[in-house]
Amino acid sequence: MTVAAILKHKGNAVTAVAPDDTVARLAAVLAEHRIGAALVLDQAGRLLGVVSERDIVAALSAHGAAALAQRADALMTRDVTTASLGTTVAQAMEMMTDGRFRHLPVMAGDRVIGVVSIGDVVKARIMAQAGEVESLRAYVAGG
Repeated sequence: MTVAAILKHKGNAVTAVAPDDTVARLAAVLAEHRIGAALVLDQAGRLLGVVSERDIVAALSAHGAAALAQRADALMTRDVTTASLGTTVAQAMEMMTDGRFRHLPVMAGDRVIGVVSIGDVVKARIMAQAGEVESLRAYVAGG
């Protein structure tokens, strides 16, 4: 199973903020969409970084309430690991585990076409394993 299958099932909606949006605005966007991270895109839609709720918590810890006035680009992770439609679920899980992040932008060339979360990847693995179990049951029952 690939990232393409996950996006086909969940859709390719991307929640993004501008690099000059404040942390207060970013927090509102995350809360509104009930998500843990947003992409930071420039005006042309190019990926600049990712900002997560963990980044906000770290900024609040370091700067207190003043962190709410900081810009998204001050907090974002700039060196973003990305996937393509052909990335397998196992590869995505390995990238996320090794990099200790929970959101993986999916790219087609230099264009963002979706985001998969660790929850999406785990759900895909569970569904795949359930299918394998059913196939084995059918094989044993038929054999």
